[in-house]
Amino acid sequence: MINFEFYNPTRIVFGEGQIAKLKELVPADAKVLLLYGGGSIFKNGVYEQVKEALDGVRVTEFGGVEPNPHFETLMKAVELIRHEGLDFILAVGGGSVIDGAKFISAAVNFDNDPKEILYKRMSIKENAVPFGAVLTLPATGSEMNSGSVVTIAATQEKLPFGGPALFPKFSICDPTVISSLPKRQLQNGVIDAFTHVMEQYLTYPVGASLQDRFAEGILQTLVEIGVKVVENPKDYTLAANFMWSCTMALNGLIQKGVPTDWATHMIGHELTALYGIDHARTLAIIAPNLYTVMIDHKEEKLAQYGRRVWNIEGVDNKQVAVEAIAKTVEFFDQMGMERKLSSYTSDTEDIIELISDRFEKRGWTKLGENGIVTPDKVREIVRLSIA
Repeated sequence: MINFEFYNPTRIVFGEGQIAKLKELVPADAKVLLLYGGGSIFKNGVYEQVKEALDGVRVTEFGGVEPNPHFETLMKAVELIRHEGLDFILAVGGGSVIDGAKFISAAVNFDNDPKEILYKRMSIKENAVPFGAVLTLPATGSEMNSGSVVTIAATQEKLPFGGPALFPKFSICDPTVISSLPKRQLQNGVIDAFTHVMEQYLTYPVGASLQDRFAEGILQTLVEIGVKVVENPKDYTLAANFMWSCTMALNGLIQKGVPTDWATHMIGHELTALYGIDHARTLAIIAPNLYTVMIDHKEEKLAQYGRRVWNIEGVDNKQVAVEAIAKTVEFFDQMGMERKLSSYTSDTEDIIELISDRFEKRGWTKLGENGIVTPDKVREIVRLSIA
């Protein structure tokens, strides 16, 4: 097991009716920026619950945060906070709104051009505006981690950053909020969380037995409930297990002491930035092909995954690994994922070189757990993903 430090200060308030606790969670004298997205919180009753809980608190609203939040939009919120002297951010939404809150939190007191936060993949350690969250869409785990991804619309780039100052002070997770979500968003949430686990688990063995079992438990739970929760999101037991699986998939716990990959995400981010494809669907496009291309390096963990998660029998690791990839594809299909890039855009002729060239210009030439996902490997993976 690799040496590690684990730090996660986020307070999770989980369960039905917990939005009412905002009154005691938000500092009493706070001047709050209420941050949200496209308006779904007005349709599902969350907005009314939030406003009721914050009665008597000074609140300034900022809506319109996009899926894959735009730098340009978030900078308007940064200026609003500076102008109004606000000192707390409450993100009410899914991962995109919470990711947006993290960027705003980092940018308000940042002395230089805030784009540096993205281009330099900065780790923000201090001077961040405190924030909390009310989760409305389980998927990203952003409600309990310190990472964020922001899109610069002008250059069509989707870039990650983070840092220990960017953990939410608290996150309220009420599973009942998923009952009104569109089917597509629920499907995406399951696959997003599933792939988050795979990025931290499907690497190579380091003797981290408990971490492996944690990861496999989340994967098994998502396989068990994935289709069911999409079809019946009003079932509280399904909703609660779905929401908590998404949080546990990326709150930092299962990545401690183990190598991690994230190449699937880095490639997928480019597809979202260039074509507007849902984040989870880019992962479904890329992941099986990355596993196939990198099978010689991931064989042992792929075989373990196949045996423990999919109950595949067999003594030949390579054969079990191949079957495990096939089972993953089958699950993605059951979850309604379209796994070919050509299904989303006809503009695929230059995509292979475009993505690999972007990685080379940024210095991202050694991705993956071993640093061996080179631009050549990226080209091969994207080529397999087109049709």
